[in-house]
Amino acid sequence: MTENTEYTTRPVLVTGATGMTGRRVLARLRERGVPARAASRSSEWAFDWSDPATWDQVLEGAGAVYLVQNDVDPRTPAFVARAVAHGVGRIVQLSARGVDVPGYYGDREDAIAHLVGEEAVKASGLEWTVLRPGWFAHNFSEGLLADQVRAGVLRLPAGDGAASWIDARDIADVAVAALTEPGHHGRTYVLSGARLLTLAEVAARISAAAGRAVRYEPVSVEEYVADRRGQGWTEEESREMAMVISPIERGNEAELTTGVQEALGREPRDFSDYVAEAFEREAEHA
Repeated sequence: MTENTEYTTRPVLVTGATGMTGRRVLARLRERGVPARAASRSSEWAFDWSDPATWDQVLEGAGAVYLVQNDVDPRTPAFVARAVAHGVGRIVQLSARGVDVPGYYGDREDAIAHLVGEEAVKASGLEWTVLRPGWFAHNFSEGLLADQVRAGVLRLPAGDGAASWIDARDIADVAVAALTEPGHHGRTYVLSGARLLTLAEVAARISAAAGRAVRYEPVSVEEYVADRRGQGWTEEESREMAMVISPIERGNEAELTTGVQEALGREPRDFSDYVAEAFEREAEHA
């Protein structure tokens, strides 16, 4: 299939528009003057994965879609079919690193759901790009690990494993390029940061930037689950999160990839750039 440009004057639909990558994709599109629709349960374009009645209104007239799927419930095939029916020309899907590797995340069902979504996107007949990022650096400041950073200790079942900690701004840059430029159709970009860092090294860099002590304390899965239960998580949620973390401990995340370079023609941002952006302002106002 060859790329076309007929749909590029129509709005880009950004699902998950209030999320870590979605809001950055939305901002970059608007900075470029690209018409974009912010779609989520709380955005200007009301969209809910669990309510298919909201899908048509956001897809009508859209030219391209940034697709952040509902992790556990793989409704992406039905959504993609609706997108095709509405004349969408291009889809960029946010997937995850390792979803095509059996057992990468243990038995987590959302890895299977991501693959189901990828297959639907690739079989759609539309121009498509799949993004498979590793662990997001921004989890330390605004995501899954931010509460522990604020508390001053990262207690995680990750052993001394390392990860490449991709900057969410790089994910957004790749997504915007794939949504608005030629040359990305049929590509699956595996995205990593610029260097491998253990959690002890991460904690040391955050401590230096924020001007306060943050340390890493490796724990067993059972200790981690007990911690999360103490924070009000359910047993299932706690063990699911432990499985998300498990690829770090097993060394699966300790690989640098060239996805950012392939998509953007530049090196990924260094973790030090992220730390400066996320934590140095905290130190200045301490």
